[in-house]
Amino acid sequence: MTTLAELVETIHGWYPPATAESWDAVGLVHGDPDVKVRKVLLAVDPTEEVAREAAEWGADLLLTHHPLFLKPVHGFAATTPKGRTLATLVKTGCALLTAHTNADQAATGVSESLALALGLGDLTPIIGLPGEPLDKIVVFAPADAAAPVRAAIADAGAGAMGDYDHCTFSSEGQGRFRPLDGADPTIGEVGEIAVVDEHRIEAVLPRRLRTKVVRAMLANHPYEEPAYDVIELADPGTSSVGTGRIGTIEPTTLADFAQLVAETLPETAHGVRVAGDPERPVTRVAVCGGAGDFLLDEMARSDVDVYLTSDLRHHRAAEFVESGGPALIDVAHWAAESTWLPVVAARLAEELGDTVEPRVSEVRTDPWTFRI
Repeated sequence: MTTLAELVETIHGWYPPATAESWDAVGLVHGDPDVKVRKVLLAVDPTEEVAREAAEWGADLLLTHHPLFLKPVHGFAATTPKGRTLATLVKTGCALLTAHTNADQAATGVSESLALALGLGDLTPIIGLPGEPLDKIVVFAPADAAAPVRAAIADAGAGAMGDYDHCTFSSEGQGRFRPLDGADPTIGEVGEIAVVDEHRIEAVLPRRLRTKVVRAMLANHPYEEPAYDVIELADPGTSSVGTGRIGTIEPTTLADFAQLVAETLPETAHGVRVAGDPERPVTRVAVCGGAGDFLLDEMARSDVDVYLTSDLRHHRAAEFVESGGPALIDVAHWAAESTWLPVVAARLAEELGDTVEPRVSEVRTDPWTFRI
């Protein structure tokens, strides 16, 4: 069976906490890392009702998008709703894990799940995250030691590129050196120039793994003083993940696309609000799960036909529409982010098989209950 620590490591691999905003509170809130996890309940919000659902189902972990405690607290007595939520989970041994802004930007994250639910293709981030700084290691090893050196640096994280690992390049040549007094050469004699058939081994690695990779190479290299270089590569630019998503859809109108949104997302009291000409042609769509008015200036400079998000305020929306930018679609915050839950559930099932049973919460945590 899977331990809580192993499950947290898996989820953090998909949604790294280091990518969360500085003000955010993500990660494991409560739980014993050594406990076995069999049932995982997924929800947008960690409310009392969701906690009771987790307890009644016998969940070992509640994974939510929104944090229970976004601001520091001095206690969590069960005299408050948040305190009662945590007390319910603690009483039944159900851990709590949060993936918030770290899940907003990632692949299979909130915005990407929303875009895919609406049928968008050719996805790119509205604002891409900076690419991870990269190094290249170049090391020279005798021919008979090249294979273990290659394996060592690969096991330490060098040569991982996209869906591939152990990516290295080797070329053959001759190395020359003369051991001096005090040397204990693996090959050659003190005072004599040695000529050795060697392999030049090259691999790219994340800069954060530089020390680990170099140590692995030195530990597995037969020479006392291996010849090697570590080269800092040029700025890789932006990555394929980041804030929001822009994608394409089969040509349609704003009215028809808004109808698709209404049919795709869960029905809420908020409904689907639209600002724009119903007959406006739509082929390029931008989405941002959650509150997305911070991207309006970016959208005003874009070539998209419509921007879909939540929690748009009156003055910001009015000024945006007056500027002649894309059309706007405003949907319920909970509804937009709920599209992420089945994606995570499916990914857990695929990754962990029948060792873990994921389930999407049946509780609607949208705070708006009806509309007159």
